[in-house]
Amino acid sequence: MGDQLAKVALSIVVFERTGSALLSAVTFAVGYLPWLIGGPLLSVYADRWPRRRVMIGCDLIRMVLVGSLALPGMPLWSLVTLLFISNLFTPPFEAARAATTPEILSGDRYAVGIALSSITAQLAQVVAFVAGGALVVLVSARGSLLIDAATFALSAILLGIGLRPRPAAAPDRTSTLWSDAKDGVRIVFEVQRLRWFLLMLFVASAFAYAPEGLAAAYAAELDKGPVAVGFLLGASPLGLILGGVVIGRLMRPSRREALLVPLAVLSVLALIPAAAVPSLPVILVLFVISGFGVSFIIPLNVMVVRAIPASARARAFGVVATGLQAVQGMAIVVAGLAADLLSPSVVVTLCGVVGTVAVLWLGLRGRNAPAPVPAPRTDGS
Repeated sequence: MGDQLAKVALSIVVFERTGSALLSAVTFAVGYLPWLIGGPLLSVYADRWPRRRVMIGCDLIRMVLVGSLALPGMPLWSLVTLLFISNLFTPPFEAARAATTPEILSGDRYAVGIALSSITAQLAQVVAFVAGGALVVLVSARGSLLIDAATFALSAILLGIGLRPRPAAAPDRTSTLWSDAKDGVRIVFEVQRLRWFLLMLFVASAFAYAPEGLAAAYAAELDKGPVAVGFLLGASPLGLILGGVVIGRLMRPSRREALLVPLAVLSVLALIPAAAVPSLPVILVLFVISGFGVSFIIPLNVMVVRAIPASARARAFGVVATGLQAVQGMAIVVAGLAADLLSPSVVVTLCGVVGTVAVLWLGLRGRNAPAPVPAPRTDGS
């Protein structure tokens, strides 16, 4: 939740100071770009070190850095730089969290756990996005950032209290970080079906999440204010919450996997009507439907865990998350540039059209590829 509050607050500040959809989108995308560095390399530590310790340490560091953003009189470039450094600690945290979940839950309990985790994370995003827009109005961007820092402190406390310490998954590795990072890429992409579906994930995420960076400019196009920015950003996570309930909790495992490709297509198909309906409520409904489609990540997550050895899961999740964050960040910047030339609503529609064609093609290739062989289960899950 803390990551999202900072993104919302700073993107609104930049748009208000500059009036540029591109610069606002670039600021929002800064939260994604550190994954290019921290994703493959720093995620290695989540296999080498105890994962609980990694998560708590990352939270405490981010608490200090985000708190520094609230210092008065800081120029925009320093705010963006500190946000970038703070987000370098998100990859090892997320890799450790993702790799810890299958150690706790086994079988279909893992899929249900992923659904519940997704619901919780998206609910936090909805609150953060909606609150982010409102907090900028009520307590200023500086106050929003102080609240942001407090969320990291709370997360560290909850992890310390609620998560049992476990030994590191691969404490004896003596290879270099770069070697381990390359090994993570190899492990993830050597399975043919997994490779096609992960490419589908990257493409679907790029086009489905690109509108997030346009939220401030889109609200302005609709003659709405900062609160509308929060609603636009919160609509897709709300859809993913609904998808988590329906796909993760109410469907059989075989049915979930069968819906993987249709849901991925829905995540971008829902964006196509955006340019034809300049109405905030209708746009919010389209974004909710798109977010529902993004719930295809639940069966895909199960597929990844099935195919990846426990000792390499943090690296594997780090690689996948890096790809996701990289394509989302680049897509947001490109969408911002296009919105300066066209309009936010037209760009959202273009994302839907191009994304639907690309996702459908990749999904069909993945469905026709051989199924992955389950990895040995050495973690007791």
